[in-house]
Amino acid sequence: MRVGLLTREYPPEVYGGAGVHVEFLARELRSLVDLGVHCWGPDREGAHGHAGSREYRQPAFTTMDIAVSMADALAGHDLVHSHTWYANLAGHLAKLTYGIPHVLTAHSLEPLRPWKAEQLGGGYQVSSWIERTAYESADAIIAVSAGMCRDVLATYPAVPPERVHVVHNGIDTKLYQPVPATGALRAHGIDPDRPYVLFVGRITRQKGVPHLVRAASAFAPGVQVVLCAGGADTPELDAEFRGLVDGLRARRDGVFWIPEMLPRDQVVELLTHAAVFACPSVYEPLGIVNLEAMACGTAVVASDVGGIPEVVEDGVTGLLVHYDESDPEAFEAGLAARVNEIVGDRERATAMGSAGRSRAVEEFGWAAIAARTVRIYEATRRSS
Repeated sequence: MRVGLLTREYPPEVYGGAGVHVEFLARELRSLVDLGVHCWGPDREGAHGHAGSREYRQPAFTTMDIAVSMADALAGHDLVHSHTWYANLAGHLAKLTYGIPHVLTAHSLEPLRPWKAEQLGGGYQVSSWIERTAYESADAIIAVSAGMCRDVLATYPAVPPERVHVVHNGIDTKLYQPVPATGALRAHGIDPDRPYVLFVGRITRQKGVPHLVRAASAFAPGVQVVLCAGGADTPELDAEFRGLVDGLRARRDGVFWIPEMLPRDQVVELLTHAAVFACPSVYEPLGIVNLEAMACGTAVVASDVGGIPEVVEDGVTGLLVHYDESDPEAFEAGLAARVNEIVGDRERATAMGSAGRSRAVEEFGWAAIAARTVRIYEATRRSS
């Protein structure tokens, strides 16, 4: 079976969970199907690159231009599989043009991320239209969690439920495993002898990192705060975040903001030695980063939104905090309380980290996820 895997992100240009997903899924699919990866940007090892034909005032038009280029390259394929709205239109055009099935993976939904209007302006209406069109026409939809499945069916009621399949995100537990090295900590000024709370993610409303920075004022004395956070969605959000970090530094020491994307080996080191990994997302279909922390043997404190409770087992691999958008102060107080609860009980933190590592290894391997994905391909081809 010749499959075209369509994505915006592909290594070395990966900035979010969808890009991580595609990287590892593609690696496993190559031994199961005849795979061609198509991504944004230049050609690179393992992927065909596509770029827009001209500069547009509206970035969403660039997405549409690249979609045409991708679709044009998919003649002769048996099936296309797209990831995120940035590639969904290419999959839909290939389906229409070549009469081949279109499978898409639901990593997030535009209508559930209204803050993106700040980033995209009128382009948000375009991205929402592309997504709706692709979802309602797709031959199969893969949801990365049961929570994501529920969101798809609630947001797009025209989608037949039998077309939506749950296949969780995965984790490579050989790449993500505890390491003894502490060089990265020292290079960034972090004291390895003091506990620290770690966040890894983009500066976006979805990831909720401003909530975490405000909560950190109430962390126990002596606890360091490490924020691997970059890529603010808007200049306004960047300025807001900088102000929050400056305010936190004025109230406590040991606050580290690392705005650049770190190499994976450094991220693994930071994950390994964190006392707690914090995930304050206000919307999260699954949250690969929680799996990464668990695989590195670290306890997690996370919001209870979306698919996170399917990954973080409350009281076993970490602690969940209820998120209610109408009461952000209660959420932030809950984050601080749960972080302090784990930091104050090292034995419990170690047990949670060990349980998290075991759960990641046993339930979220990429080989099994790729095999389930191929079974969906085969069933979709038979029914199309």
